[in-house]
Amino acid sequence: MTPTIPFKPGKLPTQAIGAKIFHWVNIISLFIMLTSGLQIYNANPVFGGRAGWHIPPLFTLGGWLAGGRHWHFAAMWLFSLNLLWYGLYVLATRRWRHRFVGTNDLKALQKSKNSKRLIYAFHRIVYTSIIPILVLALFTGIGMYKPAQFYWIVDIFGSWQALRIVHFSSVPIVILFSVTHWLLGREAGGTELTESMFW
Repeated sequence: MTPTIPFKPGKLPTQAIGAKIFHWVNIISLFIMLTSGLQIYNANPVFGGRAGWHIPPLFTLGGWLAGGRHWHFAAMWLFSLNLLWYGLYVLATRRWRHRFVGTNDLKALQKSKNSKRLIYAFHRIVYTSIIPILVLALFTGIGMYKPAQFYWIVDIFGSWQALRIVHFSSVPIVILFSVTHWLLGREAGGTELTESMFW
């Protein structure tokens, strides 16, 4: 999920090996969390209760509630640890200076006529805005995982059902971010840039 970086025409863009690993682990863990989460959802749909709309088995992972939970929480730890090490990597290498939105990006949106500069500004804004969404998803997920130990998380949202709705709502936002991130990457550097994030 690294943002785009400028590169010279005719020169293929490159990404650090750490960025490639980060992207692959994210894709795999997000896929597992999404499909296993839908399996968990089927056990007691957020909207409509047990009589609510169910997800076809083709799009779920786990086979049953316990199986879905095992896959979901295993992928959650993989995803969380991946975010943690990459966050430390970005801090240690000072890449954060080029990753997150700054005042110059906000000024560019108001004054710049350069399309590339605007794309970079939008990308950093999107990249920065996903951080609180991911924190919220992990925070609510922990509350659902251990409601007895973290009862205060449930209390913050008022009820168990409200906690589930917030957690469930974070999923389409993360998917929307992934698609937007990919599209902005293509706008900035074409398929060469987006492919360099993985290969």
